[in-house]
Amino acid sequence: MNVVVGITGGIAAYKAVNVVRAFVLAGHDVHVVATNAALRFIGRPTLEAISRNPVHSELYEGVAEVRHVAIGQAAELIVVAPATANTIAKIAAGLADDLLGNTILASKAPLVLAPAMHTEMWLNPATVANVALLRGRGVRIVGPASGQLTGSDSGPGRMAEPEVIVAEALASTAPQDLAGRRILVTAGGTREPLDPVRFIGNRSSGKQGVALARAAADRGGEVTLIVANLDDGVLEPLSPGIAVQHVSTTLELQEATLLAAGTADLIIMAAAVADYRPQTVAAGKIKKETQGDTLELKLVKNPDILHELTGARHDGQVIVGFAAETEPDRDALLALGAAKAARKGVDYLVVNRVGWTETFGKDENVVIVLDATGRNVTEAEGSKSSVADRILDVVR
Repeated sequence: MNVVVGITGGIAAYKAVNVVRAFVLAGHDVHVVATNAALRFIGRPTLEAISRNPVHSELYEGVAEVRHVAIGQAAELIVVAPATANTIAKIAAGLADDLLGNTILASKAPLVLAPAMHTEMWLNPATVANVALLRGRGVRIVGPASGQLTGSDSGPGRMAEPEVIVAEALASTAPQDLAGRRILVTAGGTREPLDPVRFIGNRSSGKQGVALARAAADRGGEVTLIVANLDDGVLEPLSPGIAVQHVSTTLELQEATLLAAGTADLIIMAAAVADYRPQTVAAGKIKKETQGDTLELKLVKNPDILHELTGARHDGQVIVGFAAETEPDRDALLALGAAKAARKGVDYLVVNRVGWTETFGKDENVVIVLDATGRNVTEAEGSKSSVADRILDVVR
């Protein structure tokens, strides 16, 4: 998606770097339009390095290509962060005395503003009226938050955090093709305790499952997300409209999933589930002084939650499984996936290759989506958020 990030002249401009970076990491083509005042707070080389595109700031540059309107015409999303009181007033009045104003007026793309200013300016009746006017026109306002401002001031007016801005901005462009549908997503990795201290687990971060839940909510779905042992920060920011349940073990995941599945229209089992658990769990810490040089563990098979779900599915319910495989050969990988899709009885199976340095904990993913017959229906590569949308395009 072609994203224009407008940056204006406030101290919060330094945080705009992370807004730009987040859009780039999500796979979008980002073009920065900075006011001259913004470039007094943050340098052009930094913005060009992060955005991977030239930074535009002058109204009379690129006249031959009619740049003052071309940037806005090409934009699919415009985000202004920070949006100062002055900028908000100019946008509300429809002024176009700089390149950013021209870009906004020449665009039909969704417009998202992230205000940043001192509390008195935010609460000033003029700003209040301008924001209300823009909201009435369909402009999405993200923030501001309340907190430490420039100097010793504190209160409402602090620019929202970059990840919040990006999440809200992307939500404004999402199709609402899942509106009215109830969606259940599992994410993370289950852990099976050996004793109160140790467990058998896996390296799943939960990023792909959470990305699927966010994408489904952005597309209008009523989402329940069951999470098992996510990496720190994966849930942040928590998208509005997502009901989150926390579990740890496979048996806990089984109970929560089967309970929630009854009312779900679409189930996406992205959690990495332990196939086995210890037969017994020690009441106290297992100590090497009492165990000697070896420790033998007896494991028992965990229930097959995915197979239970497909066996109890109701009419119209779509069930999607995940298969993480280490097989390096593509044909062999697809054969493993096709066999698993048939064995589990799923409608779709998302196959991805994992390894010591692949997929787990990364922000990117490469997947192949198979249907119930094992046919390759789509492939996706990129950020886990973009992969989530590609998956939803098929399984919805």
